[in-house]
Parts: sequence; C-alpha cells; structure tokens
Amino acid sequence: MPKTHGEKIAIIGSGPAGLTAAYELIEKGYLVAVFESIPEPGGMLRKCIPEYRLPKTVLETEIKRIRKLGVEIRADITVGKDSMIDDLLQTGYKAIFIATGAHKSGKLVVEGEDLKGVLDALDFLMDVNLGKKVKLGDRIAVIGGGNVAIDAARTALRLGFKEVNILYRRSREEMPANPWEVKEAEGEGVKLQFLVAPKRILGKDGQFTALECIRMKLGETDESGGRRPIPIEGSEFTMDLNAVILAIGEVPDLSFLPEGMEVAEGNTIAVNHFGFPNKAEAIANL
Repeated sequence: MPKTHGEKIAIIGSGPAGLTAAYELIEKGYLVAVFESIPEPGGMLRKCIPEYRLPKTVLETEIKRIRKLGVEIRADITVGKDSMIDDLLQTGYKAIFIATGAHKSGKLVVEGEDLKGVLDALDFLMDVNLGKKVKLGDRIAVIGGGNVAIDAARTALRLGFKEVNILYRRSREEMPANPWEVKEAEGEGVKLQFLVAPKRILGKDGQFTALECIRMKLGETDESGGRRPIPIEGSEFTMDLNAVILAIGEVPDLSFLPEGMEVAEGNTIAVNHFGFPNKAEAIANL
C-alpha cells in the first residue's frame, strides 16, 4: 500500500512546473492544493502556448488526470490579493512551492515603446488564445530571438498577417530559439533579419507608425556568453510597419511575496540550500 502523509502542501501556479510538482507530490502521498490566478488552470500552457503547439484538448486531459489523482486545483485565486502566503501557512499548509513562472515581459527601453501599436508578445499570445480579435494591420515586426518571438511570429501568420518579420540583434548562430522552430517559421513565410536592433519607435498622435533600426556587428563575448552586438554607426534605416511585438525576455513577478523574502539576481527567490527561507518550512521558485 502506498505511503501517505498528513502534511498539506500548497502550490502557487498551475503551469508546467506547478502541475508537475502536484503530480509528483500526490504520487508520494502528500495532500496537494494548487492555486491559480486565471479562471482555468494551465498557466502559461493555457494563456500563451499557441494551439498549433499544444492543443487545448491535450492540456485538459492532463489536468483531469491530475485532479483524478486527488490534487485540488483552486482557480481564479490570486495569492497576494485574494489570499496571502501567511494565510496559507496559518490554515495548515506545511510547505509552499512557488511556481509562478516568468509572466512579466521585459522592456526594450527605447523612445516610443509606449505608443499604441507596440505590444508585448505574451499579451498578444494571450489575447489570441482567449479568442479575442486581434487587428494590427498587414505588416508587423517581432523583436527578439527566443521561442516566444517564434511563437508570436507564427501565430501572426495564422491570423492572416501578410508580412511578418523577426528582428534579432545577433546572428542566427546566437539565436536562442529552437533551431527546428526557426526553420519551420521560415518555411511558413516569416522573414528573419539578423544583426538588426531597434533604435527608435516612431509614431504620431500616440499611434505607432514606423520603426527606426540600426545594423549591428558582433564583438567580444559578454557576460551572457554570447558575442556582444555593437551598433554600426551610420547604418540606420526605417521600416514602415503597422505594429511591433516585443519578445525580448520575461522575468518573474514576485510582487506578491511577503516582507522578509529575499530576492536574488534575475528576480528569483533566494534559497538557503542548507535550510529554508523565512515564512515557510520550504519555499522554492521556478
């Protein structure tokens, strides 16, 4: 007979990390409850992964399986707003696993970033997944070279955009996206421009009109492990576009944490590997 435990464990976030942790813990005999801020569980899997990559029927099947094992999933509850970490501890949870992921988009920090017609890739993908009508025009550019940039570009093509460009400041070799997905994107019609970076986002009356770019060359290796892109003086050019989608990286949003939790580099929770941080017997962040 499988060993069972009386301790209750709370998991904040029902994305891939949260659901995997829930499955492993329930299999080990622990009582598990998952808290999710959106109305339906799945986290990034539901909100931002395109249908062509992850059909929602597959996600629903996996979630039903986890629920059938005995995991309690409480959706539409935002920890830090509807409930606090201290509340979870006071109601009997002996450990908390924080699996909130990286849902906060990075900033480009250039002139015109706040113009209408400049979107975050995660917001764009979420609107599409929620069935909202997204009208941006015929010609768009996606800035970034990761998997989110590829997802945004391929999703835009499926929405009927006539021209979709990906602008990446380094070379193809440095591009962090999965190579096979880059190849598939090109095969579908996405135009890739390497060694190109945005310099200014142009607009009129608060509306985006064009993107001023500059060509780059690669220098020495920097702290990221890649060769540092260096602007080529006098190489500026302008792209007439209808919209720009920013996919330049995501970071965790830890604003819901209680006072006393130490935040480390990369906006992650600092964990003492020989003990546990304050406020809980065990708190981890993915």
